[in-house]
Amino acid sequence: MTAGKEPEGDAFSLAAAALTAVGSDDLCSPLRAAVAMAGAVISTLGSPMGSQTVCASTTLGARIDEIQIDLGEGPSWEALRTRRPVAAADLQVDGGALWPGAWAALRELDLGSLYAFPLFVGTVGIGSIALYSTAARELSVADITGLSKLAVIVSGTLLRRALGRLDVTDDETADEPYSRREVHQATGMVAARNGIDVDDALMLLRGHAYATGRPVRDVAAAVIARSLDLGP
Repeated sequence: MTAGKEPEGDAFSLAAAALTAVGSDDLCSPLRAAVAMAGAVISTLGSPMGSQTVCASTTLGARIDEIQIDLGEGPSWEALRTRRPVAAADLQVDGGALWPGAWAALRELDLGSLYAFPLFVGTVGIGSIALYSTAARELSVADITGLSKLAVIVSGTLLRRALGRLDVTDDETADEPYSRREVHQATGMVAARNGIDVDDALMLLRGHAYATGRPVRDVAAAVIARSLDLGP
């Protein structure tokens, strides 16, 4: 390795560390820094969390998000719908056929490129990350892969925050001993089904309950009865 040169992928490792740091509230800056983009914006879109901007690096980022939320279309919505990254490497020519209203409005801003990455946990759709530059720019495959991995971290963080705002979790209500056993059993099944640890499996279980407006123990019962599959 050449002296003084950072190892490939180190920027993404630093970003991941920043995103998972205890007490960290700034989710946008690590994403922007990972690929040296002009700015980043994170938003929740649609059900269950509502459509709103979570953070924006600049006022331009906030405006990008405002346009997409107001019009209900754009790369961020498309990324969430398809659960795949969406690229407009040259915004002057990319996107008109997919989201004409948003494209026309975004082209009026000082934007050269716009990328969107979906945020979701299991079956729960959360929102999107948008990264933008003032000049046309093509992100590499490695950049797309790295940002997609960072999006997984952001997804979990947003879902945990949403669940943390609930006053009482359903599995802590009446008939607690039975409810806990049922939830624990379902958590183990979801963990095995998805190849994840039990903490992430419980978050997935609670996230589905939150998204569908059902008690956690009802979702757990459905998983145990195999009438609900929370697999990939």
